[in-house]
Amino acid sequence: MRSGIAEDRDVYLQAFTEFEKGLPGESRSWMTPIRKSALDRFAALGFPTAKDEDWKYTSVAPIAKFPFRVSPRPERNAITPSRIDAFSFPPQQTHRLVFVNGHFSAEASALGPLPAGVKVMSLSAALSSERDLVEPHLARHADGEGRAFTALNTAFMTDGAFLRIPKGTAVAEPIHLLFVSTSISGPVASTPRNLVVAEEGSQVSVVESYGGAGDSACFTNAVTEIVVGDGASVDHYKIERESDRAFHIATIRARQGRGASFTSHSVALGGALVRNDIHSVLAGEGADCTFNGLYLLGGRQHVDHHTVIDHATPHGTSRELYKGVLDGSSRGVFDGKIIVRPDAQKTDAQQVNRNLIISEEALVDTKPQLEIRADDVKCTHAATIGRLDPEMLFYLRSRAIDERAARGMLLRAFVSDVVGRMKVEPLRAGLESLLAKRMASVGPVEAL
Repeated sequence: MRSGIAEDRDVYLQAFTEFEKGLPGESRSWMTPIRKSALDRFAALGFPTAKDEDWKYTSVAPIAKFPFRVSPRPERNAITPSRIDAFSFPPQQTHRLVFVNGHFSAEASALGPLPAGVKVMSLSAALSSERDLVEPHLARHADGEGRAFTALNTAFMTDGAFLRIPKGTAVAEPIHLLFVSTSISGPVASTPRNLVVAEEGSQVSVVESYGGAGDSACFTNAVTEIVVGDGASVDHYKIERESDRAFHIATIRARQGRGASFTSHSVALGGALVRNDIHSVLAGEGADCTFNGLYLLGGRQHVDHHTVIDHATPHGTSRELYKGVLDGSSRGVFDGKIIVRPDAQKTDAQQVNRNLIISEEALVDTKPQLEIRADDVKCTHAATIGRLDPEMLFYLRSRAIDERAARGMLLRAFVSDVVGRMKVEPLRAGLESLLAKRMASVGPVEAL
């Protein structure tokens, strides 16, 4: 036990007893050993501190000390339809599952016609009705070993989304998983758990978005497990727009089969303290992986991205591009690692992190890493931290473009190659509009 964190940890250990009493019967049966094992791991680990290398630049003390309440059941009338629609991207999606404080809201959700055999439902329903499909994968890829927040999520998980795309099936329309946090009866903690299983040769696009209603303090601790079968393709988008007082910790774990393709797009715009851990294992030969990320920060926001692309087999390809724009007194952290295992010959991997600082107080810590244990590979990485080019600003101003518009043009150009890679057109268009508004309000050029 590490000193200074036991009391904060014990709050959640004590809360688990009451939490378990409120679980429905079907959630107590085969899930009980999984939850208990995860709780034991969390008890042994406690909350991470600055002594943990992976948390060196990010303190979770505000989360550990805040009196968040975990509820096993949803609160009725917690949010209005107009609030939910504000976090969608028009035109309205054909397939949308909505979760309020981590719990499924049937009345706010809508599903269009789906191909035969496709399962799109709440995890709470799948735990009882689809055990044969869920059990082989749930908590197998993100098991919480050595990771306190994943263990905490596993212990308290009750709901989220379950998606199963059967062999050889393509879902044409994206599936939107919308998580909205709100606080009616005090600070609330939610623990969404998502499981996406794309079987051999299947195709699907999944949009996983998080929004905050109001400015109350909320804590979201989300975990998503993605299984990409042989020759399957999963295009995953995570959009984080929590409130200014929200704490958001998210873990994504993907496992790719032979010839599988997995693309992760991560966009972080909101929250006071945000941490995204994204990890994919290229477990099958010839797998392809792409990570695209964007963070646009202001005020005193703190956003931390930790990524791992693990090449475990030969002939794998990966491309990673993360970009950040930081204003005010914000802080960004990027820690990206590419691992090439001894048997992963003929790996081709590239990693790039680029940052723009547009205020004197903003700060970025970037740490791109290559861990190569094979000798026939092609791997590169790069990182930059800079400011807007004054010569380009001068050029645009000399063409009768005012100062704010010129600055916005350069910022949009900087982020465009990340947003432009998104294949879901309504999502891309909505983000471009949202980013344009955000970038138009950055600090004055004199602060550069």
